[in-house]
Amino acid sequence: MRKLGLIAGGGALPVELAAHCQAAGRPFSVMRLRSFAEPSLADYAGVEVGLGEFGKIFKALRAENCEVVCFAGTVDRPDFAAIMPDLRGMAVIPGLISAARQGDDALLRRVLLEFEKEGFEVEGAHEVVGELTLPPGPLGAHAPRPEDRPDIDRALLVARAIGNLDVGQGAVVCEGLVLAVEAQEGTDAMLRRVADLPEVIRGTAEARRGVLAKAPKPIQETRVDLPTIGVATLQRAARAGLAGIVGEAGRLLIVDRAAVIACADDLGLFVLGVEP
Repeated sequence: MRKLGLIAGGGALPVELAAHCQAAGRPFSVMRLRSFAEPSLADYAGVEVGLGEFGKIFKALRAENCEVVCFAGTVDRPDFAAIMPDLRGMAVIPGLISAARQGDDALLRRVLLEFEKEGFEVEGAHEVVGELTLPPGPLGAHAPRPEDRPDIDRALLVARAIGNLDVGQGAVVCEGLVLAVEAQEGTDAMLRRVADLPEVIRGTAEARRGVLAKAPKPIQETRVDLPTIGVATLQRAARAGLAGIVGEAGRLLIVDRAAVIACADDLGLFVLGVEP
């Protein structure tokens, strides 16, 4: 197994990937992005790096004999004026600024290109841990009701449409009405907005209605930034009165699958994988 350099942003996904590599015996080293990576990642071999410290990252990856890198975790869109790059980063930042004007996907592709130019292969999180992705069909004890099907179809249609414009990856639909679409605020903030809407147009804990759909952007680089859900997503969907969550099988990451299934079963929500 080739040694993996895990470029770790925030959230539980990088922690799960590191634990998986350790359990599987795969050699790895963690590049912890300052102000984003979880403190628990300091327990693994690696270094802490800033967003603009490309030279430090490349040097550390080579010192650790890493051949492959994986980008995982949340990273807010940077304020380039506030980044303190090293010498190598100073050469990279202008290209990143130019790419960022074309959208998030273009920015991510440019970052990957810099690593590939240095000779590193890029693996997606779903390639590092194959069972991370949503399988086809219901995940857990609950399945959609017949009345949920139109919302599933429409929510997926809307999520794919905004993805085609490089806007976001998620949409919420209730009885045909689009309640929210995801942009830079992210899924959690979108679900909080839905929870604040009048109950007459959304579901409640007593009468769940509506669906959250998450889909990758058609133009998206699937090795990084695939749509992701975890326990917190389920909990916020429940507070918003939704009946369930739908995503494309093989193209939606599930963080802590066992906990997600237990949470969905307990809350009475369905999690559904459909063919892309």
